[in-house]
Amino acid sequence: MSRVVLAPDSFKGTLPAAAAARALAEGWREARPHDELVLRPMADGGEGTLDAVATSVRGAERIPVAVTGPDGERVAASWLLLPPAPDAPVGTAVVELANTSGIELLGARRLPWSASTAGFGQAIAAALDAGVTRLILGIGSSASTDGGVGMLTALGARFTDASGDPVAPGAAGLDTVAAADLTGLRALPAAGAVVLTDVTNPLLGAQGAAAVFGPQKGLDDAGVARADAGLARLSALVPSVDPAAPGMGAAGGTGWALAAWGAQLVPGARHVADLTGLPAAAATADVVVTGEGAYDAQSAAGKVPAFVASLAPGRTALVAGRVAADADTSAFAASLSLTDLAGSSAAALADPARWLHEAGVRLARTLAG
Repeated sequence: MSRVVLAPDSFKGTLPAAAAARALAEGWREARPHDELVLRPMADGGEGTLDAVATSVRGAERIPVAVTGPDGERVAASWLLLPPAPDAPVGTAVVELANTSGIELLGARRLPWSASTAGFGQAIAAALDAGVTRLILGIGSSASTDGGVGMLTALGARFTDASGDPVAPGAAGLDTVAAADLTGLRALPAAGAVVLTDVTNPLLGAQGAAAVFGPQKGLDDAGVARADAGLARLSALVPSVDPAAPGMGAAGGTGWALAAWGAQLVPGARHVADLTGLPAAAATADVVVTGEGAYDAQSAAGKVPAFVASLAPGRTALVAGRVAADADTSAFAASLSLTDLAGSSAAALADPARWLHEAGVRLARTLAG
């Protein structure tokens, strides 16, 4: 009998990490029904972080909350209350930007100038209202480039134009922002707040929030320049936060905004792994299976699969929707592409659970002993 840990990231746009782990487990169990399977779905702070933690942490409770989505419409979201700890009897909250202000909530639409992080701030406020003593904030998959102004406004800050009126929601509001009043911000909880992100980009410039991430949110070249200028105008109003520091450009500048609030940015994948107990599980596993939607030349630099492989050298297998020709898979004992299994990327995307199931079967037959 083998002990197998299943720790995939989400297959972005198709399956969250928890569902991907279940599909792999069902396939493995079909081939080897007596093996011990441990599900530890992974995330790095983006889409699926809440699901990954909820699946792995016994006693975690989803708390529903209605917030203003990135398009200004109401969204039924949730945050996660972790079980009480001896030094924090009310517990810790995990709040995810993706399910409150995320780009996936827009479907195929892109709202580069009006999309806001207000809903994320409202969910954080709801957790604070519940009396939590610590916040864990995942900030991947943002729909906006508003510098976190929507979030900070929901927490009590004021951003106004030259006439003293509140600025418009979204990146458009940064065109006219002339003053930032943070004195009304709610206090951090007693044990503070950590921010999960795998992004190290600064706020401004060629590697900043607008230039690197703006195009996927709908900004053209002229829009990138305009949004970058707006972010520069915003950051000049809060000189205590260095816009060049790593991670300030995460989530359209929400990393910068959270630093302005006093939160600490940390590597997302490692923190999620610690929350879910993955390092201990991987240390005692015969095989660890990880994966993501696309594994390419950039994936080795801090993405979930590479991090998981570092926990179980020589014992980790990779499953990806697509494995790029230039990808270095030498860290893995085996690698499978759902595109190859299905015969085409279209077929893999149409039924990812089926092909993850098949990947589980094949890995069980080839790796377990």
